[in-house]
Amino acid sequence: MSSATERRFTRGLVEVRAAGETRTIGGYAAKFNTLSRNLGGFVERIDPGFFAKSEGDGWPEAMARYNHDDNMLLGTTGGGTLRLVVDGTGLDYSVDVPQSRDDVYELVQRGDVRRSSFAFYTFADDWGMTEQGFPVRTLLSGQLVDVAPVNTPAYLDTSTGLRSLAEKAGAELEEVRAAAADGDLKKFLAKPKESVVIDIKGEPAEAAHMLRGAILKAKTSAQSGQGDPHPLVAVRQRRAALYQRRTF
Repeated sequence: MSSATERRFTRGLVEVRAAGETRTIGGYAAKFNTLSRNLGGFVERIDPGFFAKSEGDGWPEAMARYNHDDNMLLGTTGGGTLRLVVDGTGLDYSVDVPQSRDDVYELVQRGDVRRSSFAFYTFADDWGMTEQGFPVRTLLSGQLVDVAPVNTPAYLDTSTGLRSLAEKAGAELEEVRAAAADGDLKKFLAKPKESVVIDIKGEPAEAAHMLRGAILKAKTSAQSGQGDPHPLVAVRQRRAALYQRRTF
């Protein structure tokens, strides 16, 4: 689990949902399977199962805060003033704004505050490439910290994502950061070429048969002008010859 809190902006609108004695605002804090904007060399998508653990645990200590500000608390799941629902689109929230935050309610009502954001910890993620060949990080599982109507939507620090890629690629963080700055993260996502390995485990007769096949294939390639056998095959040829002398 990442120890750093991450924040992401959502394109969905925050809106007034009820007025009168209960002043409620809400919107989508997160949307699934929607590519983010360029976060500095990569984009992100949120898997539909990302909030499953938080939801299953009853959204522990989840809050709604204006602009993610500790001093601008709007509601909590524990107090029943914040309600969270996961559907096919994403994470929807509704929060009953306290009287002391009438200014936030009015800003949403007037349309001055129109966007939402959410803060989270990442448990698991994955890296790959989009169809266009651009690096993409998929958020697979995490814990929700808060949802927030925001007037200045911004992706803050993305170093946690780069740290995740560095760990998966076995690279130094600074090297990954430098590649992100150059738009060259894809080099850490290239799949290594798979080598063909002949398994010689098992019964002696079966192993000898497989090795004879490898020798025959190598000889055929050489006779057809395709060059010398691969060094690995040559080694196995020598092993096969020794094995045959011992066995037969």
